[in-house]
This record gives sequence, structure tokens and C-alpha cells, in this order.
Amino acid sequence: MKLTTAFLAGLLSASTVIAAPGTAMRRKRADSARAGLLKAPKPFIAATNVTAVVHGPENKQVSYSNNWAGGVLEGSGWKTVTGTFTIPRVTVPSGGSSRTLYSASAWVGIDGYSCESAILQTGVDFSIQGGAVTYDAWYEWYPDYAYDFSGISFSAGDSVTVTVTASSTTGGVATIKNNSKGTSVSHTFSGENAGSLCQTDAEWIVEDFTQIENGEESLVPLVDFGTITFTGASASTNSGSKYGPSSADVIDLISANGETVLTDVTVGSSSVSVVYE
Repeated sequence: MKLTTAFLAGLLSASTVIAAPGTAMRRKRADSARAGLLKAPKPFIAATNVTAVVHGPENKQVSYSNNWAGGVLEGSGWKTVTGTFTIPRVTVPSGGSSRTLYSASAWVGIDGYSCESAILQTGVDFSIQGGAVTYDAWYEWYPDYAYDFSGISFSAGDSVTVTVTASSTTGGVATIKNNSKGTSVSHTFSGENAGSLCQTDAEWIVEDFTQIENGEESLVPLVDFGTITFTGASASTNSGSKYGPSSADVIDLISANGETVLTDVTVGSSSVSVVYE
């Protein structure tokens, strides 16, 4: 779940470097909700106009969503979720305009799927506009908005590990490590009173997050991210048990009108792969 707005979309030209557009987008969206101009969005937006289908050789049933693609492992007492992925070389979707700001976000988290009261999550945004590409790292305890990390940068092809650990239902740690550059950042949450975790959902997600544009809420135009594969994907519980995502619920992104499937997701014993279609 990302709280956002397309505040910068019309301000940037082809010669302008995008400076962490997700920051302004998230804060504008959250501020509008706090001011009572909008209802706080649900973290996971289920597509209600699509019938679930059997998915390929895995023989898994697929759920469809308007904002999430990836794997969700349901259980109880989730403490740590982690995964490693390669920063993608993003492009404008086929038929898209270079003037439009396109984005997506890859993250790991706890809750927000069956438990909507809170999410502990961390990840990286990918954005492109006018040929300029940015990557920005963030952490979030939903329903508060996400905050950008400082002291870390990314380039296409970098290996990045994202990890969240819940110390309680109101506290935890979010960590992002750029394995290629040897840098790491983390944030500690404590006494979060905006919402409490249920610790029932462990997630590896690529998200098409919500925005505000001209006073209306919508999904940010989805960037072509190629393939994002979380490797070394695992989730552990308070009791110390450790699980891979092989039995995770598979979620594919679908267009708002329910007519076009936008991703192809597969899960394995230690991986979740999301392919842009």
C-alpha cells in the first residue's frame, strides 16, 4: 500500500531529473485523507469483475487485484519477511507518452491483505518521465504514509535485499540493503498507534499505487518494469519457524475495467516472480 498523488507529473520536462516523485505523491495523498477530503484507501484492492482462473503448470488459483501483483503467504505470528531483487531498467509502456510520469513499487511487508488495520513494509519505487529514471527507497507503517530513506541510491542492475521484522503488533524494523553498492539503511518503528498488525500476511509485492490527480483518486500509470523476481524469499514466525512462498496466494494485476491482465506471477520454494505483460 502506498499513499500518493501525481503532484509532480505536470511539472517535469524531458530535460528535468526527477527528484523522488513518490515522496510528494505519497504525502499529498495522505494529507488529503487526513483532511477528510478522501477516505483512507484499502491497502489491497481486489478486482471484483474477474473470475479466478487456474494458473499454468503450478495449478494454482489466481486472485486478481487492481493494485497488487505477487505472492501473499497467510498464517499467524509472522515476524520477518525478506527477499532480494534486481533493480529493473524501467521503460515507458508500449503506446505511452514520454510526458507522463509512470511508476511502480516493489516491496515486502506484513499484513494489508486479509488484515487491513496496518502494514509494516519497505521497498523501492521506480519512476520514469521524459527519459529520466529515478529509484527511491521508502518505509511505511500504514495507515501513516511512507517516508523516503536517505543515504542510499540505486542503479539498474543493482541487487537489493528488503526486510521487515515485527518486534510487536505496534513496532518493528524496516531495512533495505544495496548489495551491489555495499550500503544499507533501516528504520525502527515503536508504539505505532495508527494501526496494529495482525501478523497474518507475509508479502512479496509489485504495486501500482494510488495517486491524487485533479482532486480525483486513481492508480498511477504503471511503468514497464520488465521482470522483478524476489529471490531468497522467506518468512519466519515468532516461534522461529521459517517458510518459503511456494504455498503463497498468487495475485496478478488487472486493469481497472477487468479486461486486461497486466502481470504474470509465479511462486517457487524461495522465489516470487512478477512479469510485466
